[in-house]
Parts: sequence; structure tokens; C-alpha cells
Amino acid sequence: MANITKKVSWSSRADESGPAGEGTPLLNGSEQPRLSRQCIHAQSVNITVCVLFQSLDYDNIENQLFLEEERRMSYMGFRCLEISRWVVCGLIGFLTGLIACFIDIAVEELAGIKYQVVKENIEKFTEVGGLSISLLLWAVLNSAIVMGGAIIVAFFEPIAAGSGIPQIKCYLNGVKVPRVVRLKTLMVKVFGVICSVVGGLAVGKEGPMIHSGAVVAAGVSQGRSTSLKRDFKIFEYFRRDTEKRDFVSAGAAAGVSAAFGAPVGGVLFSLEEGASFWNQMLTWRIFFASMISTFTLNFFLSIYHNNPGDLSNPGLINFGRFQSDSVAYNLYEIPLFIAMGAIGGLLGALFNVLNYWLTIFRIRYVHRPCLQVMEAMLVAAVTATVSFTMIYFSNDCQPLGPEHTEEYPLQLFCADGEYNSMATAFFNTPERSVRSLFHNQPGNAVLNYNPLTLVSAGVFIPSLLIGAAWGRLCGILLIWADPGKYALIGAAAQLGGIVRMTLSLTVIMVEATGNVTYGFPIMLVLITAKIVGDYFVEGLYDIHIKLQSVPFLHWEAPATSHWLTAREVMSSPVTCLNRIEKVGTIVDTLSNTSTNHNGFPVVTNNTVSQRTKLCGLILRSQLIVLLKHKVFVELARSRLTHRKLQLKDFRDAYPRFPPIQSIHVSQDERECMMDLTEFMNATPYTVPQETSLPRVFKLFRALGLRHLVVADDENRVVGLVTRKDLARYHLGKHGLEELQLAQT
Repeated sequence: MANITKKVSWSSRADESGPAGEGTPLLNGSEQPRLSRQCIHAQSVNITVCVLFQSLDYDNIENQLFLEEERRMSYMGFRCLEISRWVVCGLIGFLTGLIACFIDIAVEELAGIKYQVVKENIEKFTEVGGLSISLLLWAVLNSAIVMGGAIIVAFFEPIAAGSGIPQIKCYLNGVKVPRVVRLKTLMVKVFGVICSVVGGLAVGKEGPMIHSGAVVAAGVSQGRSTSLKRDFKIFEYFRRDTEKRDFVSAGAAAGVSAAFGAPVGGVLFSLEEGASFWNQMLTWRIFFASMISTFTLNFFLSIYHNNPGDLSNPGLINFGRFQSDSVAYNLYEIPLFIAMGAIGGLLGALFNVLNYWLTIFRIRYVHRPCLQVMEAMLVAAVTATVSFTMIYFSNDCQPLGPEHTEEYPLQLFCADGEYNSMATAFFNTPERSVRSLFHNQPGNAVLNYNPLTLVSAGVFIPSLLIGAAWGRLCGILLIWADPGKYALIGAAAQLGGIVRMTLSLTVIMVEATGNVTYGFPIMLVLITAKIVGDYFVEGLYDIHIKLQSVPFLHWEAPATSHWLTAREVMSSPVTCLNRIEKVGTIVDTLSNTSTNHNGFPVVTNNTVSQRTKLCGLILRSQLIVLLKHKVFVELARSRLTHRKLQLKDFRDAYPRFPPIQSIHVSQDERECMMDLTEFMNATPYTVPQETSLPRVFKLFRALGLRHLVVADDENRVVGLVTRKDLARYHLGKHGLEELQLAQT
């Protein structure tokens, strides 16, 4: 162990935090302020992994109940389950498309009312003087609208802040982020993103659609709503983490598809950025959900725009059609595209660094909900002030033709028959501002500043705006070039430099432009931006995941970790249970707040050698259900009509298993015995002590395990490997660094 730098210790086990999963810290918020402060303290001392996060069970628990159910199921039963999966994916796509349609219509209508009021006010005071009143009106309107969205996020559901993509990445990676896929989170997310966009913040509704689609998927696939306490008695077979994970992947893809009108891009996004586990059939189901999502959104928006059946403009954001003469590019432009990709990587890295330090500042000084609401209002007021100032001093007047496409043309100080083109950029939703940078006449420029605030909004649109602005500037400086083409390349470079997506973003941009000609330049730009950006700092989503100290497992173990073995990585000693255990012992073990273990190896005693051997693994959630239903050996013998516990009882309790404190066990019942044979996983994955860390990591990561038992040559339990044990090791400035886990 001498070659590992011991950088810093982990935080404690949090003895007072209660059983696992009952007080886990949240990304962008916390369920309990006390735990939130604890994690904030962890960040202030650079702790990399927070032990309060729990893992999801992405490996099926093959106990006797599960195997009996699977063996009883006929071939037609499995075919019906497969059909049910397709039905669920179709429902996910349909509902995600409806939510996207609702958000888009609400933003269009409310923003239209706001811009019309501000426009009329500016025109009124342009003639009589007193434009400061117009500025005040604009700032007050923006602040009031944003305040509504910030209040509901800060005080009701902090997990709904931001785009939600880092949270969904963590969930699909196997980390339990509480409340991330709740119905309440979805409602707050939808309301918050509407207020953010209508309030004039330079943010988009595309990122939150990914989170919204994931929440829809998590709810629909379970056939019930735990928030509303309604059980529809359907899709009960899918009430486990493994199935739920696949549907959440489909929901994330459906969200991307609805946002950009890019079904293929949605599938690739879910594969590249979201899903940690994949198979061929899942690809087809996710693509089906993405197609349904795009079709649903497109169909209902065509009705809203009085063009029923016109399905030619899918997605919440559309980059417009590029004319055939403007999409051509030559060989000598390839070096320019590569240079723009490098610039995008540099600017993206700078953006991420500033975002990182701004987040640190907000965690330390703007952590109270009231301060977060005031911050959001201040940003909204400043945005309105900057916008008004740029419009006021702009002298870029364009002729107002008979077929103008501007919805709110503002004359201001321009001559009759002309309008202020700068006002067009600000009197629009951010999506239309991006499109105007791609297609409007040269002369327009937009400066975008998008600080972090506690609102529901994504980073896609700010990135596209920044990139399109400097890309268009490059096109204007190159007199012979088409500014719109370079605006598109700049937008791709900036977004790629920030989020570091390559394959999926290439397809999304191509599908959004409706022209495959730019496929190669966009791919070239994105690869360059990723290479340059990765040299300086990680992508934005990975930064936020690390800021929250999430035990996120990447695809591979650290490159220099081959000489480490399971013996040095595992947690020990391990709390084990006997195959037939005393109820009082189980209750005391689960109530022990100094450990809060979630998995317990089950052992059997050898009467000859008096040594224990591993015979299975059982989870805390299973033991709680057994205690709740009082599955005791003595009671089973005394009751001739005692109902046998079934998998349905475990599925009914999923995913909110009751805490051990809510289970009442009398003193007499504590003396009873519990037989775990039927309920434990009799074939848990095990590894020898000398297994190398990369091999342990690969087995743990590929199979989606929560616990990996380390056994000796005689099959005795010597340790247990969990997600946090593997997340302790990472490559730092001084090579492989180890974060020691405090046991107190």
C-alpha cells in the first residue's frame, strides 16, 4: 500500500442518520437540512465520496421464491411480459411527449403575454420619455416569475433544481438518489422550468425534459404512484431495480427525443451518457419510446399551431432548415473547424471551471432557501437590465418587410418601417434566439451569461447561445464565409466542450438541422472539443457528480490499480447472520446505527469443524419485510392456515421499505427463530482474496452488483466489497490516491 497517496479520510458513518436510504444526501438539495450540512462540510474539506449514499440492486435476487415464480411461468407468460415492456415504453414516450407539449405551449403563451406587455410599454414611453419605467417593469416581471419557480423548487423539492441529468446518470449507474424519480419532483420540475424560461433567464427546457422523461418512466413502469398512494395492480413484475433501470433509460431517451426531435440521438444519448447497462432488445424498446415521444409532441403541436397533421418540425428546439448553398463546405475549411473545436474545448473548460467555483461559493454561502430565491430574483433582474441596455444602445435597424417572421418587432429609435434587430434576440424564447443566430442576416450578436441558480433549467440552450454567438462572429470576420454555418459549428463546439458528448451530440445536431451534410464537420468539432477540454477539466456533469461526493463508478478501474487485491479493498469484519437466526439478533443488527449495513452474508455452522461457511446473502429490505409479516418458525408451526410469504409481498413494499423503527417486535417474539433459507440469495457472487482490483471492479460494474462477498479457500466470509470500497481509489495528481474510510 506504500505506493498509494492517502489523500484524505472519508466522512463518518453518521451514526444518527438512521437506516440506509432514510436520510441520503441529495444532488442539488437535501431531504434533511442536518444531512445536507454534513455533506457540505465534507466538500469543504475535499472529501471525495460520501458514505451516506446507498446503492441500487441491479442484480436479481435469485432466492427460492424468485426461482419458483420463474419456473412456473410458461413460454406465453414470458411473451406477455415482453409485450408489456413494449407497452410500457410506448406509454413512456406518449406521456413524455405530452409533458413536452404542455411545457412548450405554456412557455409560448406566457412569454407572449409578457413580451407584449413590455413591448407596448416601451413603445409608449419611447414617445413621451421615461424608459426607466419600462426597464423597471421588465425587471419586476422577470423577478416575480422567476421567484415563483425558485420558491417552489427551494422550499418544496430541491432535487428538481438544474437539468437533472447528473442525478439520472447517478441513478442509472446504480446510486440511489432519493426523491429523484418522484411524482412531486416531476410537478415541481415542470412548473420550475416554465417559470425559468418565461422569466427571461437564458436557460432551456431541453435538459429538464430528460429528467422529466425518467420520472415518467419510473412511475409508469411500476403501475402505481407511491406519492398518491394509488396502486393500479398492473406491471407488478417490474417492481424491482433491474426492470426500473431499463425503463428509466427509455424515459431519458424519450426526453431527448422530445427536446430535439431526435429519436436516434435520444437512443445514443441514453447509451453514451446515461445507461450503464445495455442489451440489444433494450435498444429497440428505447428507440420505440423515442419515436412515440417525438410523434406525440409533433402531432399535438401541429394542432396548436393550426396545422393538424404537419409533422415537419419536431422537437422543442429546431435549428431550422439550412439552404443547399449555405451547407456546402470545402477542404480548406476543415482546419478552421478543428480550430473552432479547440476554441470550444478551451471555452468549455473555462465555463466548467467557473461553474465549479461558483457552485462551491453557492454551497458555502447561498445554502439557505430564502437566499437561493433572492439569488434567482437578482439574476432575473440583472438579465432584464442587461437585455434592456443592449437594446437601448443598439442601432442595428433592419427593414420590416411584409413577410417578416418577428413576433414582437420593436421600433424604438429606428425609422418607420424598421425594427431593432437586437430586441428580436431578447424578445424571444431562448430557442428562437438560437435559431435567429443561425439564419438571420449578419449583424446580430448575443452575449449570454448564465450563472447557476436554484431553478429547473438546463445548460443546453446557454451553451448553444454562447457558441452560436462567437461562431457567428467568426463567420462575420471571415468575409467570404456564411455566418450561419459557422454559428452552427460554434454552437456544437461550445456544447461539446461543456458536456463532452460526441456520438449522441453529433446525431442530435444533425437531426435538429435536418441536413446530414454537416455530419462530418460537427463530428470533427466535437471530438476536438472533447480532447482539448478533457486535458484541462472533466465534463460539467461529471464535475457536479464529484461535487456531491457520489460514489460513481466509471467504466474501468484506475489504470494503475492492478497490484491491489480484494483483500486490501474489502470492508471487514462483516456482520453475518445464521441461516436460522434469532429474531432479537436480527432486530438488534438492523437497529445498530453504527453500521447501517444493507447486505448480510448468511452462514451455516459446520458441526464437525465448528467453522462457518457462506450459504447465501440477504438484504436489509428483505429482513424488514420478514419482520413486518412476522415470518417466524414458531408461528409457522402453530398456524395451520399460515399464509406463505410470496414475492408480491416484497414488491408491494418496494421501493419505500419501512424503517426498522416502525416494526414492532414484542419481547416474546424476540425469542423466536427466523429461517432465512427460502428468502436469501443462495448463489451470491464471490471472489477470492487475491483477486485484483480491476477484475473485482469489472465484475462489480458489469453485473450491477451491490455487494460482492470475499471468501477464503474454505468458503468462509472474510470481507465484503461495496460500491464505496471501489470508489475509494481514483487517479489524482500524484497517481493512485486512496480515501480511507472511517469506521466510527
